[in-house]
Amino acid sequence: MQGCGDAPKTTMSWRDYHEWTKHSVESLGRLPHLLDWANMPDPFRHYEGVPILDLPADPPALETSALTALHGVAGPTAAEDGPTFLSQLLFHSASISASKLVPSTGSRYALRVNPSSGNLHPTEFHFLARGLKEWPDGLYHYRPSSHMAEQRAMGALELGLAGNVAPIVLILTSIVWREAWKYGDRAYRYCSHDIGHAWQAIATAAQAMGCENFARGCFPDDYVSQFCRLHEDEWPMLIIELRGGSIPLGKPRSTESIWYGGHANQISKESIAFPRIDRIHRATKLSHPGTSDIAIAEPASTGYGRIKLPYAASSPRTFGEVVRMRRSALNFVGGLRAISLAQLSALLTVTTPPFSADFAAARFTRLYVYAHRVDGLEPGVYKLWPEDATLEQIKSGDQRVVAAGLSLGQELAGNACVAFSMIGDLERAAEAHGDRGYRYVHFEAGAIGHRLYLAAEALGLGATGIGAFYDDEVHRYLNLTSEQGQVVYHFAIGYPVPDSRLNT
Repeated sequence: MQGCGDAPKTTMSWRDYHEWTKHSVESLGRLPHLLDWANMPDPFRHYEGVPILDLPADPPALETSALTALHGVAGPTAAEDGPTFLSQLLFHSASISASKLVPSTGSRYALRVNPSSGNLHPTEFHFLARGLKEWPDGLYHYRPSSHMAEQRAMGALELGLAGNVAPIVLILTSIVWREAWKYGDRAYRYCSHDIGHAWQAIATAAQAMGCENFARGCFPDDYVSQFCRLHEDEWPMLIIELRGGSIPLGKPRSTESIWYGGHANQISKESIAFPRIDRIHRATKLSHPGTSDIAIAEPASTGYGRIKLPYAASSPRTFGEVVRMRRSALNFVGGLRAISLAQLSALLTVTTPPFSADFAAARFTRLYVYAHRVDGLEPGVYKLWPEDATLEQIKSGDQRVVAAGLSLGQELAGNACVAFSMIGDLERAAEAHGDRGYRYVHFEAGAIGHRLYLAAEALGLGATGIGAFYDDEVHRYLNLTSEQGQVVYHFAIGYPVPDSRLNT
């Protein structure tokens, strides 16, 4: 069944790619992937030869409670004009938030509001603006290095897809080479996670600003690439529409379209080809819009003896504070320090609200929780049943060594208070959306991860996403068959070890 139109014929299906990119002791023993530091990709794209518009510095802080925004409650209107609105949105979703020092060289590198695997940031933010007060209509590219907008075209441009009549339409793209430089063939998974993180960075910021958002994953890839005149190294992955009364609109104006285009910077001296990534991307592309609202029934609950989650812990921390302070923890303080069951409940409940997207009629990802140190909860592995907010214990006993071992021996998964395996029902996603569903499962996992990041920070905790794990070992440990799902993301939350290199 193909829910999103027909994908071009290819010799690699999502199953082929997923199997090839699984980590195992044997796969990690293949010829090692050595990092060519002289050819490290530039983390910032910019366009030469285009007008650059300033976004107001230090836009108004978002005072909505972070946990309130994560539960879908709209914040108050805060911006009086288009430039302030755009600045506020991007400052709280895609901008630079801090830097770190490299002690050996004395140089610094940037951290951003939206997390990224290896801090490599394959995701680029383009946006169409129409009818904003005191802001020219046109197509723009966000430049996070200077918090500015590069105007690639001026005029009342129409993307020409059903529903894309919103005053702000964001096009999220991936430059996969940035991740492949470090992670090789597995990079497509990480880029898709990062799109999920960026999606929720935009969606939650929009929520806190009082406007609605809707994501579209079902669109003709080549058409959108051509419309945006993207460089060949950059692929469109997700479209997000923003609407609502909080967007400051001016009088309608119609101007002739003028394309500035611009010349995209070269991000590396040399880009190495990864044929398997090219093939999985071709397999998941669409040639026409189709539809993407097919719901395949989720598996029925068969658990017993489940634990009802208590009322969730609260937090007074504001959304603006939380998103600007969020970091990826490098490790966690082990020992006896624990989180409460109410804090765990708060973390889990932010993952359950429905996503606003054309591919989100059904959820494809389930959470398995490795509870290491949670007051009021016996150590063990639990499956979350979001339908009735319960946990089903599937293994008992200390899981710290196991969690670290399954995460390629990364001790942070054992030092955390809780760790997670996100199990994606790839078969059900493919039944609903064809090979395109492979993207959606990873988008969803990244989206869940981003919401966990923000909730953890709101509760005074730290978090980190873990994209590397022994795939089939996780399945064996959790007694999962391929029909029950496959691991697509790991995550860990606890008390972070302080990082002296950080400068905010």
